[in-house]
Amino acid sequence: MILYGAPMPAPNPRRVRIFLAEKGIVIPETPIDMMAREHKSDAFLAKNSLGQIPALELDDGTVIAETVSICRYVEEIHPRPPLFGTAAVERAQIDMWIRRVEFVVMTPMRNFWRHAHPRTAKLVTQFPDFGNSNRAIYVDALKWIDLELAERSFVAGAAYTMADICLLSTVDFATWIGLEMPVELASLAAWHGRVSGRASAKA
Repeated sequence: MILYGAPMPAPNPRRVRIFLAEKGIVIPETPIDMMAREHKSDAFLAKNSLGQIPALELDDGTVIAETVSICRYVEEIHPRPPLFGTAAVERAQIDMWIRRVEFVVMTPMRNFWRHAHPRTAKLVTQFPDFGNSNRAIYVDALKWIDLELAERSFVAGAAYTMADICLLSTVDFATWIGLEMPVELASLAAWHGRVSGRASAKA
């Protein structure tokens, strides 16, 4: 298998690296130079028509894109330790929280990055007022997740799962682009300390 990715601070390739580290699996990452636009090259577009990373190319040439899809495939062939749950209700709740993290927390971060950050200004047409309006939306999302984390140790319950990986990669990248976590969100900060202290977080 070939895993196409990019180093920090790229959040989506990091999700897969953290997941693999939690599983104790080594798949060497083939770096794609995003600054040189290698992910938009004809050769890479032939593998993933959206020109996004990460992507996992299987031995038969099949390519799986999208971080959660890649991780679901790995979970199927390496089920232990489970990071998507075991019982039906666990799987459903973890899936629910992955989607909530992506839609509620990641969306305003992504809108700010795309429309208000200087690094993306030369790559896309920006609408800065819209981009900057997402600062407050992102903070509101963190306040909501802080309330949820007051009731449990991890995003989807008592165990560390893919939902935690999704949230960690999101808030760390958000911090890198200038969207800090408010210091008063104690439950979120405690969660961040727990998950950042795991060896996999360094992946």
